[in-house]
Amino acid sequence: MDKLLNNPKARLYIEAADRYLDCIGYTEHGLRHCGVVSKTAYRILKKLGYPEKTAVLAAAAGFLHDIGNMLGRDMHHKMGALLSKEILEETGFELRDIITIMTAVVIHEEIEGSIPDEVSASMLIADKSDVHRSRVRNPSMVSQDIHDRVNYAATESDLSIDPPAKLITLSLVIDTRISQVIEYFEIFLSRMSTCRQAARTLGAEFNLYINNTRMA
Repeated sequence: MDKLLNNPKARLYIEAADRYLDCIGYTEHGLRHCGVVSKTAYRILKKLGYPEKTAVLAAAAGFLHDIGNMLGRDMHHKMGALLSKEILEETGFELRDIITIMTAVVIHEEIEGSIPDEVSASMLIADKSDVHRSRVRNPSMVSQDIHDRVNYAATESDLSIDPPAKLITLSLVIDTRISQVIEYFEIFLSRMSTCRQAARTLGAEFNLYINNTRMA
C-alpha cells in the first residue's frame, strides 16, 4: 500500500483533479480528502473484522477514487476507474484485486443497483462522511455556496465503529450560526441514504448524530 500512497503518478493525478475542482468552485478533493477516505475505509473494515487484504483494497480505492476529476466532473467516477488501472498495475496489485478497486471507484458516485461488496461499501461510507470545515477553500465565500457553508459549519466530525453492536456512527457538530441543520439534509440526504445501504452490505447499521441529536 505504501507504494501506491507514494506513487508519483497517483499523487500527480490527485493534485491535477483537485486543481480542476478548485477552478469550478468545489470543496477540497485533493491529497487530504483522498488520504482521509483511504484511512477511514481501511479502519471500517479492520474494525468489523475483515481480512487485512480486503481492508487494503478499500484503502487503495479510497486513495484513487477522485482522480477522474482531472478530466472533468462528468463521468469522473468511470474515468477514474480507467485511470486507476495503470497505477495499480505499476504498484503490484493483482488483476482480480484491480477489478475490485475499479468497481469501487465507479460505485462511489453512481450506485447501479446494489453495492457489490465490502470494498465498495466501506469506501462509500468513508467518502460520504468526510464533512468538515477543513475542506472549504475560501471561508469568505461561505454565504454564497451551500456546500461551502455546510462544510464550514461542521466544526467537528467523527466516524466511529462499534463492532459488537455492528454500528457505524457519524457524529457532527454543526455551528448553526453558519448553517442550519436543514441545509445539511438539502445536500447530503441522498448521501446518508447511500451510507445506510452501504452499512447493510457490511452487516451493520449506519447512524447519524448532529449536535448530539440522532437524525438517522
